[in-house]
Amino acid sequence: MSDIVGGADLSGSVSVTAESSKATGFDANRIAEVKAWLTSQFDAAGKDVPDFEYTPRSINELHKIATLSQAKTQAAVIVANDHRQKAAEYRSQAARIREILESVGLAQESLPSNVVSSAHVLAKVANLLDVRDTELSSLLVAVADLSLRKTAVEEKRAKVQQESKVLLEYTRKAIARLTYLKRTLSQLEDDIAPCEAQMENWKTNLAIMESKERQYLQEYGYYKAVLNRVGYTPEISHGVLVEMAEHKKDLGKKTKPILDTLRSYQDLPPDKALAALAIEDKKRQYAAAEKYLEDVLQSALASSE
Repeated sequence: MSDIVGGADLSGSVSVTAESSKATGFDANRIAEVKAWLTSQFDAAGKDVPDFEYTPRSINELHKIATLSQAKTQAAVIVANDHRQKAAEYRSQAARIREILESVGLAQESLPSNVVSSAHVLAKVANLLDVRDTELSSLLVAVADLSLRKTAVEEKRAKVQQESKVLLEYTRKAIARLTYLKRTLSQLEDDIAPCEAQMENWKTNLAIMESKERQYLQEYGYYKAVLNRVGYTPEISHGVLVEMAEHKKDLGKKTKPILDTLRSYQDLPPDKALAALAIEDKKRQYAAAEKYLEDVLQSALASSE
């Protein structure tokens, strides 16, 4: 807050009377807290608090900012004090360790340069491995943990590479599919003109077929009326006529021997009595054959119905 205030060119002071506070109905405690916070922040920046109008909205917003700023300031003070305390402890511990090393003749000034550099490298390794001491066990545990993390990272990397290969294969297939679809689309676009011409031809043919259908329906109605006038019935069909013709052929085959016998009687002796008897006998046979023929025809018609 002090940085923000320090960068502004403000002058003047805040003056709020008790009458204005009572008239506006503001919370006097909240206004006092805001005024105190503004004064402390602007004083820290070496500036005067500017004049502004107190409104319920401005007081509420400033109170929220002041509360948040004070909370963060307190947290920062606590962290800073903790860091100072830790730094003091580290300094005291370093001094104690230095005294111990000097008492046993291992002061830093008396050590060779390679030993000092090795100690610095060991300290850097310890910091890198995030260990609190340079014991061999701690370093081994840290190295083992680092190896485990490295293995986990390598496994994750292998998994990511495998997934990348799968995605790359999918991408290749998608590109091939897209190329095929583009080629198909181009072919379809090229086929639009011939298909439209064919559709126009089909429309023309369809109109002709509809005209022919109407013509055929008219002719069908005309021929149906003609058949009704001449007494055509559904029983008289081509199949029935074929069956009757076949029956006629069968009857012709059956009556042929009788006709041959009748013709043979033309060679009878001129005896009138015998001839008369023979003629009467043949007439009876012929009548029986005609009756049989009628029965057969009637049965054929009845079966067709």
